[in-house]
Amino acid sequence: MFKQMALAEERYNELTALLSDPEILGRQEEWQRYSRELAALTLPVELYRRYRELEKELADARELLAEEDDRELSEFLEEESARLTEEIGKLSRKLKEHLLPQDPRDGKNVFLEIRAGTGGEEAALFAAALLRMYSRYAEQRGWKVELIDVHATDIGGFKEVVAGIVGKGVFSRLKYESGVHRVQRIPATESAGRIHTSAATVAVLPEVEEVEVEINPQELRIDTFCSTGPGGQSVNTTQSAVRVTHLPSGLVVTCQDEKSQLRNREKALRVMRSRLADQHAAEQAAEMAEARRSQIGSGDRSERIRTYNFPQNRVTDHRIGLTLHQLEQTLDGELDPIIDELTASAKAEQLESAGE
Repeated sequence: MFKQMALAEERYNELTALLSDPEILGRQEEWQRYSRELAALTLPVELYRRYRELEKELADARELLAEEDDRELSEFLEEESARLTEEIGKLSRKLKEHLLPQDPRDGKNVFLEIRAGTGGEEAALFAAALLRMYSRYAEQRGWKVELIDVHATDIGGFKEVVAGIVGKGVFSRLKYESGVHRVQRIPATESAGRIHTSAATVAVLPEVEEVEVEINPQELRIDTFCSTGPGGQSVNTTQSAVRVTHLPSGLVVTCQDEKSQLRNREKALRVMRSRLADQHAAEQAAEMAEARRSQIGSGDRSERIRTYNFPQNRVTDHRIGLTLHQLEQTLDGELDPIIDELTASAKAEQLESAGE
């Protein structure tokens, strides 16, 4: 760890000098690249410097303790040594977290796909509630949400909805949301007051660039049709909606949000690239899936990850055993308490795997 941090500090100092160089200042693209690299190094380098300061203080305290005969002063030095040791341990853990391999997709925008599962119309209404939850969360973080494809029901639910979310670190915050979300509540249409259990699936796909996933145009079938609303009602009479089918995989993406056929085509191809990348990643992981499933579960989207229980005002994330009695706040977009715990749990697993 110390060798890596020493190299990071050396690079930090080098970048600080480069960014004050008049020649670099005149080359804005290069200056911005160095600025981003410096920003990424700033916190770990500050932690490393503080770590060294504390280690020196601890060494001094222990040296004085070995030479001290005064009882009161010795007790003080022992307490100070214990405090410094505890703080050094905490800093050491933080430093190791910063040295963990970063997911290269963390800074990417995402495509959020929500589909109604078991539960009929109630599941479709729950899908709409989930879209609102993520939209409110995006609003709180200053992200932009753009609807790409919507299949609505007559009473305000969604059979399926695809949205693009653009902003800083979107995938890093939403990547743990993929899976089956279950709701337990009394539907508005339930006259006997019975609690129903319904579900919706969520998929979070990082957006990929054209250079990351190349699609052969000859492997695509592109159909156009008129955009429609709930119940098949025509929204416009032009062939602006687009359906893209990737023939080798059978994946299909539709987009009818824009009035422009060209814009819908561009959006559909963006979603297709992300779905193909996700499929490729799943295929690469298939060889390890069985062994991993026997230890921690498959982790795929068919597994229930979270339950929203209305009668008990409870949200439970089953992966980490977290229960919060803040259902209304959660569905209103206050997801950080859950996402923070999921992120901390993932880092703890990484540290354990790395030999912490």
